[in-house]
Formats: sequence, structure tokens, C-alpha cells
Amino acid sequence: MKDIVLYCKSYNRDVLRAKRLVDSIECFNKDKLDVYMSVPQEDRKLFENLIGTNRCVWISDEEIVSSNPALSWARIQEIDPGKAQQIVKSEFWRLHPCTGYLCIDSDSIFIRDFQRSDFMAADGVPYTTFHQGKELLQLASNLGKNKTVQNFRLENVRAKEIFGRNGPDYDFGPTPVMWASRVWQDLANKYLEPRGWSFMDAINHYPAELRWYGEALLAYESIPLHPIEPLFRVYHTDWQYFTQRKLGENIEKMRENYLGVVMQSNWEYEMDYGKPQKSALSRAARKLRGKISQLF
Repeated sequence: MKDIVLYCKSYNRDVLRAKRLVDSIECFNKDKLDVYMSVPQEDRKLFENLIGTNRCVWISDEEIVSSNPALSWARIQEIDPGKAQQIVKSEFWRLHPCTGYLCIDSDSIFIRDFQRSDFMAADGVPYTTFHQGKELLQLASNLGKNKTVQNFRLENVRAKEIFGRNGPDYDFGPTPVMWASRVWQDLANKYLEPRGWSFMDAINHYPAELRWYGEALLAYESIPLHPIEPLFRVYHTDWQYFTQRKLGENIEKMRENYLGVVMQSNWEYEMDYGKPQKSALSRAARKLRGKISQLF
């Protein structure tokens, strides 16, 4: 069994982002960690043609789902794509057993060298992204983005209720994050199976895979907790991006604290592959918001 691997789940709209990610991995993967990428079977040829067949281990989403007898690919195709993606990413450990895996999205880019020790503690246990999100919450509060703060609090209320936990609100993301296979296994054995649930049932009940993982870790103490801040600089919104840019943040400075950067695909629409997913009016409005944000 491998100790850690890098894993990305993608699909056709994100193929250009996935290629950019693979390019960055090849530049900075100091320990030559194995890279796995899964896509729907119907998209696989597109990815292999644009990225290459030998630059990562290619698997299909269907293979991952079929590794769990409690899941059905046909049923997963019927639910919201965002939920389906969470299920596939959270079931990867069953198909390719490993101590842990860095779950990384297509819109991520490495910006400096990385190695095994960035993801695992000296005792061989994967680090856990575990913090209270105060930086983003304070920025949102300063800018009057109260909905961001409210959503964070409400999400935590729901997550803590599921596991009966009292105490502080925690954030277990954003991606990329290290996930230990043992945590997912304990969640399945100790919470889902006794209720007759699959992870699809869990996501339909509460669609937040990062919180399912984090709260399960706290509840079952599956691994020693080695907390770290987010591995990548993540721009959750355009207003956050432009605010940080105005404060002088750039790639060179980010390398001091982060392994990479994430440009959210829901507003970096120019990297979409194929037919635009957003209307011309929607794209124009987003571009205008970006221009306005730079003025203040």
C-alpha cells in the first residue's frame, strides 16, 4: 500500500485547468509522488489527448464508484453534479488503498517545490487542515459581506448537530486537503453502515464532504490530529482576490506561506473548455464586477 498520492477528480469543462495543474505538478513534484486523475469514462479520451496518457494514472469515476457495492453509478448520475463530485472524491481510497491522499481540484496550481513532508507528519500520519477561518471571516466582515459569515456559522451548526459536538466552529478546508483513508473508513463503519447509509445518503443529507471528514476525525479520533493551515492560497470570491491584490499580494509573496494557489473556476470562466456554461450577459456582468472591485 502506498503512503500518499495526489488525486484530482475532473470533467470535460475543466480539462484546460487540469492540464495546467498537471504542468505545475511536473515542475514542482520534488519527491515524484504518484498522481491520479479520475474523469467520467466518456471524458477520458479528451483528457488523454490534451494532457497525455503517461503523465498521471488515469481512472474513471465509474471505477471508483463501483469499488463500493453500496453505491450505484446510475443513481449518482441522477443527482446534482456538485454532490456527485463530492461522493467520487470521498470514495477514492477504496479503489487505490493508501495511507492518505491529497485531494486537489482542477483549478489549483502549484507555485513552488513540494515533497512528502509537506503532507505527512514525522509519524507517517497525514496532516489535517484544521482552523477557524478567522482571516476570511474578518475580511468578509470588514467588507460587509455578512452572508459569508452567516453561511459559515450555519454550516457549522449543522455539522456539529450531526455528530453531537459542542464547541468552536472549525473549517476543514479549503481544498486541496490531505485525507487519511482511515478517517473515511471509520466514518463508513461507525456512522454510515449502522444507519444503512452510503456516502451518497450522507451527502444528500448534508452536502459538505470537508465537514463530514473533519467532524468524523474529531468524533472517532481515527488518526492523531496534526493541524495545519490551508496548503494553498484560495480565492473564494472575486472580491477577496481583488482586495488581496490591492494589499500587494502576488505569486512571489505567496510562495513564502503556500504551496500553490486556487482560482475558483466559477469565476475564471475563460478557462472553460468547449461551449460557454454561462450566458454572455452573465460573463459580462462578472467582468464588470471585477473591474469595479479594482477601483476601490
